[in-house]
Amino acid sequence: MLKLTKKADYGLMAMKHLAEHAQDGACSAKDVAESYGIPPEALAKIMQRLVKAGLLVSQHGTHGGYTLARSAETISAFEVIRAIDGPLFITSCITVRGECDQTDRCTIREPLRRVNDSIEQVLRRIKISHMKEEDDVHEHHVEMKTELVRIRN
Repeated sequence: MLKLTKKADYGLMAMKHLAEHAQDGACSAKDVAESYGIPPEALAKIMQRLVKAGLLVSQHGTHGGYTLARSAETISAFEVIRAIDGPLFITSCITVRGECDQTDRCTIREPLRRVNDSIEQVLRRIKISHMKEEDDVHEHHVEMKTELVRIRN
């Protein structure tokens, strides 16, 4: 089963929150965590990773907290996930080294690479500004291809 880590979930939730509250200025990790019932210590570490990746700006002082480093329309879900979890690989053979015990006999390496690439492309097209609840979808429709990958011999 392919699924996001809890840390990636939390990071995406925090990015969406900051985008929706950008007009209010910086938000503390504690405030964001309390809004969603996320452990504050965990969220603080996640937000620091997002700062290091250049996706958030950290501001110190009385009115300190975090803000998006760029417009929510330009930050992709892929960037957030990669900043938190590292590169996206659905199998070990898709990694940079790409080796396993079955390398010589494997018949699915290339199709899995294409699936991996398709997932990455979809995540790159989803921007933080697109992340709306179902009730809000009519306000900001994102067109996604229903066919993610075509595998041919």
